[in-house]
Amino acid sequence: MPSRMHSRSLRAPLGTVLAAAVILTTAPAQTPAYAQDGSALPGSSSRPGSSAPTDPSGNEGLYEGSVEVVDGEANDQSLFTGRVFDDANRNSALDGDEAGVPGVRVTNGIDVTTTDDTGRYELPVRDNMSVSVTQPAGWQVPVDEDNFAQFSYQHYPEGSPDLTFGGLEPTGPVPSAVNFPLAASEATASPEQSCPMAADTQTYDKQEVEYARKGAPADLAARDDYAGCGILLLGDNVGDDLSLNPDLKQLYSDANGPVRALPGNHDIDYDATSDVNATDTYRRDFGAPYYSYDVGETHFVALDNIVYNGDDGSGNGGYDEKIDDQQLEWLRNDLATIEPDQQIVIAAHAPIVSYQEVVTDNADDLYEILADYPHAVTVGGHTHTLEHLVAGEQRAEWADNDQSPITQLSHDQIIAGAVSGDWYSGELNDNGVPHAYTSDAAEPGVLTFEFDGTGRSEYYTVRNEEQDHQFLTGINSPTWRTWAEDAQQWQDNDKQGDAPEQIDPLEVSQQDVVDGGSYLTTSFFGGSTGADVQVTIDGETVDAEHTQPAEGEALNKGWEYTETVSATHNLSSSGNVAQASPHVWRATLPDDLAVGEHTVEVKGTDRYGHQSLQTVAFTVTEDNQ
Repeated sequence: MPSRMHSRSLRAPLGTVLAAAVILTTAPAQTPAYAQDGSALPGSSSRPGSSAPTDPSGNEGLYEGSVEVVDGEANDQSLFTGRVFDDANRNSALDGDEAGVPGVRVTNGIDVTTTDDTGRYELPVRDNMSVSVTQPAGWQVPVDEDNFAQFSYQHYPEGSPDLTFGGLEPTGPVPSAVNFPLAASEATASPEQSCPMAADTQTYDKQEVEYARKGAPADLAARDDYAGCGILLLGDNVGDDLSLNPDLKQLYSDANGPVRALPGNHDIDYDATSDVNATDTYRRDFGAPYYSYDVGETHFVALDNIVYNGDDGSGNGGYDEKIDDQQLEWLRNDLATIEPDQQIVIAAHAPIVSYQEVVTDNADDLYEILADYPHAVTVGGHTHTLEHLVAGEQRAEWADNDQSPITQLSHDQIIAGAVSGDWYSGELNDNGVPHAYTSDAAEPGVLTFEFDGTGRSEYYTVRNEEQDHQFLTGINSPTWRTWAEDAQQWQDNDKQGDAPEQIDPLEVSQQDVVDGGSYLTTSFFGGSTGADVQVTIDGETVDAEHTQPAEGEALNKGWEYTETVSATHNLSSSGNVAQASPHVWRATLPDDLAVGEHTVEVKGTDRYGHQSLQTVAFTVTEDNQ
């Protein structure tokens, strides 16, 4: 896959977690109240929901707070215990008149338990673990000063080994109790939810932090449609330099809802000797590296599917895209609490598959677990591509995979584009940020899931653009393909020698038109095998074919399958070009087009029936100049 030839990482503050799981249990009308250590107060009761929101247009349950760690050592050091409670006064402390919340799931990263009628939970202790609460629908966990969800406690008695970016401080013995505060929230109860997925913000330095600031984080801050669901960052949140974690968090601090994250391969401690400590700094700065949470009628799962091989002396020992056995066991336990017909989002940094290959080595293990959950969808980042892969698709590269051969895709796979696009590459646009067209002919942006209580849809929003910006359309001619080959060679030779002459991707010579083999190529950001693209030239319909039909064939790759606007920019400056895309259509130009300007109208209909339109002018010239 395309690469910037670097690796980078993220952090997580002690006691923070980047997600939660969900449960749809309703608390009884009268629930006992508790002392700080979790013991019931005789004769006391409190009405659940006393912190209920009053503003249905936002998320009134959102407040700044933290997980409560009660001083002292637990009498039984083999058990981890505490309460999940209604934090009515929002002080992040279990006060005597505050009620426990029953039926809420809590996990130690393997075992999943449910709170009893008093909100109490017990879990076995492991030496190095994240203990986290699954946020139930109708409730909201607190957030920190940057709006990042706080729902986990990191237990590591000895603390991290010596790591460049610090890792976790020793926590010492099991505390007497760890209590998880919740606030009632109408916003998280609604079955109608918008849920942005922001992949690969991936800032390598302060300059790129500023590029990011002008992009998707600013766009998200201007939206008001995701207060309940919040934003999920899909990993590679920074790039290797984990000291940028605070900058990353600040980028999203103006979010309209809670922010959660998961780790990517650039969010790890590369000087760790094994995967055991690879996410220690991430856990310190963000919380649990895998977890679940519920919003509305949808169950969200965040996984860490990057297994670090450990520092081999070079400072980076490499990694595998894989879900380890511990997480697979936890996932089975977590999903055992979910109804089979529920909407489920399985998020991980590396996608399970891409349009080019099986990415996660043990994809078959995950699909085996998901076999009983037909409405689960997987979503990832990592490849810096935008992909809507539909259950039922077949690709030769999947079937031929040695470790996890896939003859037919069982669940939809979404790859959410990238906030950084193609690693902030290319020349600066009018807003002072790199164009960063992706290798598959998309642009930097954010994908949003929408749920309405009966199903799911999704759409992509390009950085700093209106929602109707859904196409890149150009002309792919023999002359352009020759130019592209030369330009790619120039890039492969580290740009030695003269740069390729400029070429206009919206011009084609009359000779190329007459000779045939010239196409109009259009990249439709909502495109999939379930989508439809129609093209007219000067009002006349021309047939448009999807370049990647996914009917069992091998990848159609080459300059003749390439969208030319993005490719021309990347080849002229910097950036990757894959010579293939799952969302590109092409239409053969009629051979009788006259010299002069012609008008193209493109209409794309995504698999959910949403339509987008684009009108483009191109020119037929008298010669190749």
